[in-house]
Amino acid sequence: MSQQGRSYQFTNAICRVPAHSIIDGLRAEDTGTPSPDQFRSDHGLYIAALEKAGIEVEVLPALEEFPDSVFVEDPALCLPDLAVVLRPGAESREGEAQAIRPALETYYDTILTIEDGFVDGGDILMTDDSILVGLSARTNQAGFEELKGKLATHGHKVEKVDTPEGVLHFKTDCSLLDSSTILATYRLKDAACFSGFKVLEVPRGEETAANSIRVNDRVIVSQGFPKTAQMLEDAGYRVEIVPTQQAALVDGGPSCMSLRFAPNK
Repeated sequence: MSQQGRSYQFTNAICRVPAHSIIDGLRAEDTGTPSPDQFRSDHGLYIAALEKAGIEVEVLPALEEFPDSVFVEDPALCLPDLAVVLRPGAESREGEAQAIRPALETYYDTILTIEDGFVDGGDILMTDDSILVGLSARTNQAGFEELKGKLATHGHKVEKVDTPEGVLHFKTDCSLLDSSTILATYRLKDAACFSGFKVLEVPRGEETAANSIRVNDRVIVSQGFPKTAQMLEDAGYRVEIVPTQQAALVDGGPSCMSLRFAPNK
């Protein structure tokens, strides 16, 4: 695959069925308890959206011992040539990374492991040319340094960026729309790391919609943010709407619920 578009062109995805224990999932603010049954129903629609975008989805079984394990993006990073088993920054999520390793081994010969510090996948934004890592409450300097060092030996450029104060993950407030365009909230629209990009600002009041995902020819956007969806359509993007209200109750969104990749293997 060429460098152009490699950050949003995918052939495969890994998802995991929401556990009934999701009712005990982490949340920065308690706005309600998710319904496991409704979450599973919505998750099925999310998987269908990924499949409509033209990728093959492997759905792993629920892990009841890990309430937040539906958010498979946090414990791993998938690049074309290798995968990285990360180290989530929340104590209750220890063990999720090794639990997902067998699935990664199906697609990759090279799998690296973060052993020092903490790195959540929700803090990692892939562009065509570099890997942006936001320091946050879940990703620290030690984790960033180890990830940067290990990926550098494989020719990958890793840059440290700042996550806005009070924002859980870097990608809570931004996403990649194409090789030259970023979707971001007012908090990140002028960030130095996006100086070479065109930035579309999420309309005020719809900041949650900044966590969207570009998958091949579509942009998957959470339900309930009509201004953002219209803005993207007006800009020429093909928008796919998915219900993520249950995920939002435990600080989740579209990017969190899948590992998307196109392995070279």
